[in-house]
Amino acid sequence: MVFPAEPRPRPRTVRAATAAAVMVVSGSVVLVTHLGAAHAAVPTTGWNTVVANNSGKCVDARSAATANGTAVQQYTCNGSTAQQWGFRTAPTAGYVVIVNANSPSPAVDIAGPSTADNAVAHLWANGAYTSQQWQAVQESSGRYHFVNLYSGKCLDVPSASTADSVQLAQYTCNGTAAQSFAVTPVGGSTPTTTPAGTNPDLGPNVKIFDPSMATSTIQSTINSVYGSQQTNQFGTQRYALLFKPGTYNGLSVPVGFYTQVAGLGLQPTAVSLTGGRGIYADAAWFSGNATQNFWRGVENLSDTPSNGQLEWAVSQAAPFRRVDVHGNMYLADNTSGNNSSNWASGGFIADSRVSGQIDSGPQQQFLTQDTAMGSWAGSNWNMVFVGDTGAPGQSFPTYTNVSQTPTVREKPFLYVDSSGLYNVFVPAMRTNASGPSWTSGSTAGSSLPISSFYVVKAGDTSATINAALSSGKNLLVTPGVYHLSAALTVTRANTVILGLGMATFVPDNGAAAITTADVDGIDIAGLIISAGTTNSNVLVQIGPAGSSGNHSANPIVLHDVFFRVGGDAVGRATQSLVINSPNTIGSHLWIWRADHGSGVGWTTNTAANGLVVNGANVTMYGLFVEHYQQYQTLWNGNGGRTYFYQSEMPYDVPDNASWTPGGEAGYPSYKVANSVTSHQAWGVGVYCYFNTNSAVYADRAIEVPTSGTTFHDMVTVALGGVGSIVHIINNNGGQVANWNTTSYLTTGP
Repeated sequence: MVFPAEPRPRPRTVRAATAAAVMVVSGSVVLVTHLGAAHAAVPTTGWNTVVANNSGKCVDARSAATANGTAVQQYTCNGSTAQQWGFRTAPTAGYVVIVNANSPSPAVDIAGPSTADNAVAHLWANGAYTSQQWQAVQESSGRYHFVNLYSGKCLDVPSASTADSVQLAQYTCNGTAAQSFAVTPVGGSTPTTTPAGTNPDLGPNVKIFDPSMATSTIQSTINSVYGSQQTNQFGTQRYALLFKPGTYNGLSVPVGFYTQVAGLGLQPTAVSLTGGRGIYADAAWFSGNATQNFWRGVENLSDTPSNGQLEWAVSQAAPFRRVDVHGNMYLADNTSGNNSSNWASGGFIADSRVSGQIDSGPQQQFLTQDTAMGSWAGSNWNMVFVGDTGAPGQSFPTYTNVSQTPTVREKPFLYVDSSGLYNVFVPAMRTNASGPSWTSGSTAGSSLPISSFYVVKAGDTSATINAALSSGKNLLVTPGVYHLSAALTVTRANTVILGLGMATFVPDNGAAAITTADVDGIDIAGLIISAGTTNSNVLVQIGPAGSSGNHSANPIVLHDVFFRVGGDAVGRATQSLVINSPNTIGSHLWIWRADHGSGVGWTTNTAANGLVVNGANVTMYGLFVEHYQQYQTLWNGNGGRTYFYQSEMPYDVPDNASWTPGGEAGYPSYKVANSVTSHQAWGVGVYCYFNTNSAVYADRAIEVPTSGTTFHDMVTVALGGVGSIVHIINNNGGQVANWNTTSYLTTGP
């Protein structure tokens, strides 16, 4: 649509216009701060072609006109001056005015001016109006999106059209290809990576807070995110709430599904939350029952709640890392009014400091690792402490205390340096560790500049991500759900794949999600891998079959990687995680065949094994594997070690005839192959709840060779007395059933 010439509305003063723009943008809260941080200058001299990413077509002045109201459209690139654009410095710092080569007088403008979605872009006499000022925000691909100062909205190809003559408009920024434009100097080439010295755009689902922002503004964004995520157990929304270094007073930060809260300091003490309720996770949405409080996390900050207690009512897939808590912690819900069935089934704390007491309440099991605590209260089935200070001593049941963590590398994390640039810090290996890595000085390790990362965002595919990996890039995966038509293939040593906000990969058409070479130092962290509807033979494979490299000095590590087969939809995968590379370390893995949600049933979300270990000297800290239809964990490699294991056998077994490896009743949860000559485990809990047929039973929870293998501190539970496990390990340990629901064994076999 071409607008006829029309009288311009009375200009606002620059001050009034700018204030209005700030108010509009702050309605999206951190968008204005985030975009300012991500700003990278476009050339302010010369002429450029501007190409829409979704269509490959050029931004064009319709009919090469220059009159007021000329439509700004997309059109097949033809090299004409109507498709050449200049970026000229605007009155507002960090913004540009966009003019056409046919005449420098008219500028790209939003009609009206308007703050509404779908208000069209046209040329209008350049009057330095705020509706003619644009912020060019560079993305990880080197492309830009353009944010209008007056409205705070992005230049957009309506409906992501690929047709000629479609007039551009503004629309709420959403990170799609229809809002992404390649800027190429006439006669030049388009950049494809983030230049050094600039910050990439992390997309609309990363909310970045700055201490200079009003507390009410920050709280409004937090409340908005929690409002969408409190009950959103199987939704597709993902968020990261990131706090720049400084002090934040009076905030309450509830953490819902698929939400990550993290500080952007190099040390946890660089970001301080004081007063207010601070960080918390309750289970009010589920009447105080936290057994389904999954997929959320907190990292790398300090919290001083005003009531002296941080409530962290969580179950699986809820990492709590590098947090400095000034006060007490309670690991279940004690604020929703339910004091009789406020159970929780987690969880994992690592590399943290809690000045007061950690009270486990009705938590069923928990792993605390490399953490300093004032004291600990409470116990249930399986409380495990590895490398902690201030923890209870060895006393089983139910405390298992391993004084040092033999070998570990903490999770990589995003931070902002003194110049305001993003980096990813990769901690160094620690051996015989005890206590947090950061309380006696800076954490040892190395920083990777953000320019070494490809930022994965909406619109990326297996092809674009693999191209980045092939070019030597690491991956920073922004919050979202990404469908993969082929596996992401990691071949370079020391590659880092870091997910934000529970970023999720879904392999389609029977593909794997990730495969790696047998090389040193790969780190995969902060991801959900959710099986697709077509069966995948494997979801993630670490090293090819037969891998034999020695990676003891620089192992492959998986941090907070969570697998799901069903629940969100029908999912199928024969094996979820296969580890072939020796010396691999797993740090907090939940590998789950869904027992509730959508697409759940014995013949629906089919999955044989959660974890298969073929490599030698593999170590697991915090291994949760549940509901698979054969062995939950099958360990074929020598020298394996597990520190904390939690497993529920499948609920939905129709009968014993459908669930047997032959020669015994039922599949043991933890199976160490007969060929293995050395294996150890500490703090092992296996539970049954055969609610489809309560007559189903398993002969044993754990099956291992009779020599060379030692398990310490084991427990079996018949949940609600439904079903039975006859022995704990091999033929040792008492039966659990409706007449004896819990059984313990200190050492076996």
